[in-house]
Amino acid sequence: MAARSRLSILLAFAALYVIWGSTYLGILFAIQTIPPFLMAGTRFFLAGVIMYAAARLHGAPGPARSTWKSAGIIGALLLLCGNGGVTISERWVPTGLAALIVATVPIDIALLGWLSGSAPRPTRWVWLGLLGGFIGVGFLIGPALTNRAPSHHLALGMSILLVGSFMWSIGSLYSRKVEHAPSLVLAAGQQMICGGALLILSGLLLGEHRGFQINHVSLQSLLAFVYLVFIGAIVGYTAYFYLLRHVDPAKVATYAYVNPVVAILLGTLFAGERLNARTVIGAALIIGSVAIVIAAQQFKPSIEEAR
Repeated sequence: MAARSRLSILLAFAALYVIWGSTYLGILFAIQTIPPFLMAGTRFFLAGVIMYAAARLHGAPGPARSTWKSAGIIGALLLLCGNGGVTISERWVPTGLAALIVATVPIDIALLGWLSGSAPRPTRWVWLGLLGGFIGVGFLIGPALTNRAPSHHLALGMSILLVGSFMWSIGSLYSRKVEHAPSLVLAAGQQMICGGALLILSGLLLGEHRGFQINHVSLQSLLAFVYLVFIGAIVGYTAYFYLLRHVDPAKVATYAYVNPVVAILLGTLFAGERLNARTVIGAALIIGSVAIVIAAQQFKPSIEEAR
């Protein structure tokens, strides 16, 4: 059982590192012809319904009413604020840069967890890893911050991403302390249904439905949307929620250091984003920092795993 548990954790980390890194490009393609909030909301609501139905069909008991409240709060923090912020910001912010800004999540989680008493003080090695990752992110993001071309739109997108990342960090820590449905898949489905509904409501309030015609959706956007639903949401978020139940949140958040590398590579190959020496050096700093953080912390299940 110990070997199987370790393998499950490693596979879940691989899913976060690779799949979530690719979703930035998927979001870019999807919102080219689909309104951002309506796209994100439909994505998560559909994925949530599929996961909820699958769990129930496989014998998972119906969730207690109290779990819907916590699912709604988590859905608001992680999906409406966090992923919604990423989706809307990619109107102005390149995919690689968006992923880099989201890399502030590990720092937020480590500090919030320590300050709230839900996590021990980071060790010197963990601090070194977090600092190294932050330096790598700063090294990569510096030129973009001085780029005058996108003007205030770039700054607006970055601000949305920073706030969304902070809210995501709060939601991640909150999810570890509240009651969930016993079934991981069903609980994830609840959170996606709630978050998806809030995103759709936001899109309607913003008037995204006005002038939108489904027959104008391109094949590229449609394929990206399908990928985001079945791979990015169902596989990626299940892996994330699984890790939050079994691994220290500061370690789970290390996905945000690898995602920028994946996003930059895919953006370079498929979206015309530039890959230069600065990007390569920054990526090396980030990967090295992830290795330090993972090596400094043991893979040990949380008390919650005893469910």
